[in-house]
Amino acid sequence: QVQLVESGGGLVQAGGSLRLSCEASGRTFSNYVMGWFRQAPGKERDFVTAISRGGSSTYYADSVKGRFTISRDNAKNTVYLQMNSLKPEDTAVYYCAATRISGGAYSIARQYDYWGQGTQVTVSS
Repeated sequence: QVQLVESGGGLVQAGGSLRLSCEASGRTFSNYVMGWFRQAPGKERDFVTAISRGGSSTYYADSVKGRFTISRDNAKNTVYLQMNSLKPEDTAVYYCAATRISGGAYSIARQYDYWGQGTQVTVSS
């Protein structure tokens, strides 16, 4: 089992920044590809970004490329999501997730085995 706890959400004005953290406990953190997803009210859970086990490869949804950055610190069992130039349409509950799959398909939510409880991000216009 892997337990994931997100933090860092909040209310921010458009154009502002937030940094989300997700701390893992349980299994060996570095064995997992880590992802961030988000879900707005009445909408499906959408892929945001993912990072490989060692951190050398990252993947982003087109909607956040150039604005969001994912990183991880395996010594601290933590994955981060730096969000800059936030827009009202970024408003959602953000979830981190862990998967042991290899070879891609990191944008598919059902590929992930473990999920955090989510943290709310609200961007005002």
